[in-house]
Amino acid sequence: VISAMKVQCCPLPTSIFSNHTGFESFFFDDYTDKMEDNMQEWVKLGLQFNGICTGFLGSARQIRIVEHFLSLFQTKDNITIIDPVMGDYGKMYPTYTQETCEEMKKLVTHADILTPNLTEGCILSGMAYHESWTHMAELLAEKGQEKFVITGIQQGKYVANFCYEMGQEGYFIKTEKAGMSRSGTGDIFSAIIAADAVNGVDFHDSVKKASAFIKKCILKSMEMDIPLTDGVCFEELLTTLK
Repeated sequence: VISAMKVQCCPLPTSIFSNHTGFESFFFDDYTDKMEDNMQEWVKLGLQFNGICTGFLGSARQIRIVEHFLSLFQTKDNITIIDPVMGDYGKMYPTYTQETCEEMKKLVTHADILTPNLTEGCILSGMAYHESWTHMAELLAEKGQEKFVITGIQQGKYVANFCYEMGQEGYFIKTEKAGMSRSGTGDIFSAIIAADAVNGVDFHDSVKKASAFIKKCILKSMEMDIPLTDGVCFEELLTTLK
């Protein structure tokens, strides 16, 4: 997705999976021990980045390594996008411990753009799942986030994203629901936000684009009768991304 939007993507693997964990079985290879070596090669080469984007992190140690990465590569001239992949539907993922949760709360303070879903927004703000999301947004804003979007807020026949930009009133971007929830939509969302941020696209327009693209992908997946476990067939629509 990032490459399709004309941004070079330089992955730093945290782990390798044969397939995602929604399947009945999977092979998993932990790359935590190799992350620092990878980073040091980039330091040696003097590499610099226009943006840094984080996704799922499987342990407190991995989160601390990412904090070290930011100390090496984050500058006033690049943009850090953090997707705090911690849970969904009101619950933390089974892989998350209290220590992991506390480390993530520290990590998100480094974000220029934060993309939590409703569950993650609750965890980060210390609020219960069914409490007021508006108050949650206020608490997140108090943590000094320049921009954030709380995704996946169910509002009748719509899925809403609540957007906040420092110094402005928060606002909703709504998309009519399409089909069943599918794996990978959050990753696509944060990838679009990250690439657009590097490309200098307005945040409002970026969230709107990401929401519309995911809906098109879900509809295309339904049209092609793709099993839910296979996620969204974004490949069919990559050429429409700009």
